[in-house]
Amino acid sequence: MAVLRKVGIIGIGHVGAHVANAVLSAGLSEELKLCDINEQKVVSECQDLSDTLGFYPHNCVIGNYGTQYEQLADCDVVINAAGDVKTSAKDRDGELFVTTDIARTWISRLFNAGFHGVIITISNPCDVVATEIWHITGYDPCKIIGTGTALDSARLRNAIAKRVNVDQKSIGAYMLGEHGNSQFAYWSNVNIAGKPLAQLAQDNPQRFTLDEDETEKDARRGGYRVYAGKECTEYAIAATAARLTQAVLCDEHYATACSTLLTGEQGESGNYASLPCIIGANGVEEVLNPTLTESEQAKFHASCEHIRANIAQFLHGGMTNAIPRCAAESVIKSADLITEQTCDY
Repeated sequence: MAVLRKVGIIGIGHVGAHVANAVLSAGLSEELKLCDINEQKVVSECQDLSDTLGFYPHNCVIGNYGTQYEQLADCDVVINAAGDVKTSAKDRDGELFVTTDIARTWISRLFNAGFHGVIITISNPCDVVATEIWHITGYDPCKIIGTGTALDSARLRNAIAKRVNVDQKSIGAYMLGEHGNSQFAYWSNVNIAGKPLAQLAQDNPQRFTLDEDETEKDARRGGYRVYAGKECTEYAIAATAARLTQAVLCDEHYATACSTLLTGEQGESGNYASLPCIIGANGVEEVLNPTLTESEQAKFHASCEHIRANIAQFLHGGMTNAIPRCAAESVIKSADLITEQTCDY
């Protein structure tokens, strides 16, 4: 008997609608469930996507579930794209209270209905929202993935590719830390076809010597360059979420930077931030804890401090203790502690 893959999306604005299209274009699901508080928006998006079914790889049942978040409990993957992009016009921290408040309207309802799949959360500040979902649910943190710097890493590769005239898919480069202004480029490991960029610059300085600060700035501020002309970002983040969804549904063991719960990596724990990870059917299967230079380590610590400062703005009672990665039983046993520390906002 065929296994039907089910994907749910919460928040069908600019990003959520494009995620839906990206998922369908890649043929990733046989059933797609859409939720949004704007009833007419979901009706319209369902109609538009249904009209496009003849051009997708295969048919898919597309459902409008409004605010019936419990109906997404049988999904393999649920993507959180709910938020208010206008509040992040200055920086991604602007959405802090909006997105966390929105998340609380559906998190418990989804999990109380028996959800056992993987959460992929886009909403900004991404690392804070991912941490909040973990706090509220006590769910296996490996199955809560923030898109984090997966997109920023693509922007870095794009910025490098334009400067050295190499296909960006041939470049190995990551942005790490916060999906926000404190993110940083992992320059010590940038390579092209396996050859370190530093060696390439020695061999051919005219082509491969980069202004690292300017290149990194292009990656960090790429989203705002997009926002300046269209007041949103859509295609790249939607493709990022769809790519992570594919890695989960196809059990790919795909390597990418993304936001995951830190449990001692780089001496940090208790909050989400981006490091290179292996993504498969169970979410984050492994964190590839990188060897950072002293400067990079300092930037990572500063980035985590910024994330924790944002969390502290709305989380009373302090951070929960770090728990073993992918130890579902430990998470469940800690659920009472987590609830006690986070239920009084």
